Order: sequence, then structure tokens, then C-alpha cells
Amino acid sequence: MTDDKELPGDAITSEKINATTLPGHAGDKPLRSANKRNAFTELMSSPQKPKVKPTSKALLHRAIPTLPPNAPFTGRNGLGAYMASPTKFPAVIYHNEDFVAIYDGFPKSSVHVLLLPLNPEKTLLHPFKAFEDPQFIASVKAEVRKLKSLVASELRRLYGKDSASEQTRIKAMETDPPPEALPPGRDWEKQVLTGIHSGPSMNHLHIHVLSVDRYSSCLKHKKHYNSFATPFLVDVEDFPLDPEDVRRHPGGQGYLKSDLICWRCQQNFKSSFTSLKQHLAQEYEEWKRE
Repeated sequence: MTDDKELPGDAITSEKINATTLPGHAGDKPLRSANKRNAFTELMSSPQKPKVKPTSKALLHRAIPTLPPNAPFTGRNGLGAYMASPTKFPAVIYHNEDFVAIYDGFPKSSVHVLLLPLNPEKTLLHPFKAFEDPQFIASVKAEVRKLKSLVASELRRLYGKDSASEQTRIKAMETDPPPEALPPGRDWEKQVLTGIHSGPSMNHLHIHVLSVDRYSSCLKHKKHYNSFATPFLVDVEDFPLDPEDVRRHPGGQGYLKSDLICWRCQQNFKSSFTSLKQHLAQEYEEWKRE
């Protein structure tokens, strides 16, 4: 597989930086539309959220609007469009006075979303600097937890019926009458990663919230994978970082150049991204059925 051109020190690709297409969905293949309401659709239908014209496609596969090549929010500034006019884009999951949540346009997992803080004093700062503010990082952590919960609910909707850990819960839900308290089932929040890149690919501050599977057609080369499978991705809960934390110097640690290690079984594929990619597809199927 041929790598995209990349800039040193981060995980950006020419595909992403030159994109004039705004993201509207995440994931690889179209999913069947679900009739049942879920956490994402409940939120999208909230009266506090401006109405978005519904589509016949599944939640994660909305129509993708485009910007003209000379639009002000392109390349590394592309996320600014959602912050400036969140009601215009189907890619927006929700927004409030302080944050906008969107689908990542180049998802690196089957479910991959971004949280965009709107604080004008922070949005163009490197996350290491922005998160030095105790009040600000506290608000970010709270909103990330909210979005993480929504992503976990979406994973349950997508994969719960095939998950062995969910079967007792599903059977309880099908009983008549159902029990007052359902079995907990699979802990889907443990299947969600959150964090920032120590070398961000976009200018506006953004936090990644994604499923652990790293299964996507947009995962195209070694740096893509390692940017989400090594300490290059810094968990939001770890902030504020100690001044001596080695993650402050990702280039010196060589995270993006390190061996390709499977996130699930820890098999080392050295530098063979093609072999890892094939392996990830197998792991994805097994992970869904856990």
C-alpha cells in the first residue's frame, strides 16, 4: 500500500490537508438504517438542537457537503467551518455554547468523532498549552466524557446484537415484562479511546473520541496507525501533563516510526503495514463478537 505524503512530526496527510470536502460520516461501509432510536439520534432530535434535515442513510453515513477551493476554512483550518456555522453541516452531531462535536472526515476507526472547543482564547493553541488552564481542561474532560458515552451507545447499537457479552442483557430486554434492572452487558465505554495528538494535524484544537478497533479504509499507512496506537495519542484524562512528561517531545520518542503492534493481541508486524491491515480486519470481526 502506498503511503500518502506526510509532513514531519505529525500524522497529517496530503489527502487531509488539501481536502475541500467536509466530513459527514465515519466508518468504512454503509450500515443498515436502524428503526430504533439510539443515543446519537435522541440527541440530534433534542429541542435544544437546531433541526437538521434527516436522511434515509444510517447515522454514520450522512451526505457530505463540499466547500469551494477558495473557501476560508480549508486545509489545516478546515475545522473552523464547523465552529463558525455548526448548523450548516450534517457532520455536526451536536453543539452548544462551548463545544461542537462532529464526525471525523477521515476516520481511523469504525466510529471516530471529534470534539471542538469554542473558547476563542484556546482554540488555536497547542493542546499542551491550552490544557494548562485548570478550569478549561476540567470543562473539556466533562464534555469528552459526555461524547464518549454517546460513542459507547453507538457501539452498542452497531455491534451489540453480535456481542457475546451482550446476550444476557438482550434476552432480559426481550422478556415480558422486562426486569426492573437490566444486566449491564458489555462495557462499551472501555472500547472507546479519547485524546489529542502531541503533533496535531489541524490548526484548531480538537479532541479525538474513537472506537478501539482502528478499522477503516482511511487508515492508510504506518503513521496513521501509530498516531492512534502509541503515546502520540495523549489521553485527555492525563492532563495537565508534568513538565518532564516524555510525551511532550513525540519526535524524540519516535512514536510514529515505531514498530506496528496490534492493539488487541500485541503481535509485532515491524514495518509491514499491509500485513497489519489484513490482521486488523480479522481482529475487528473477533472484537465485535467478544
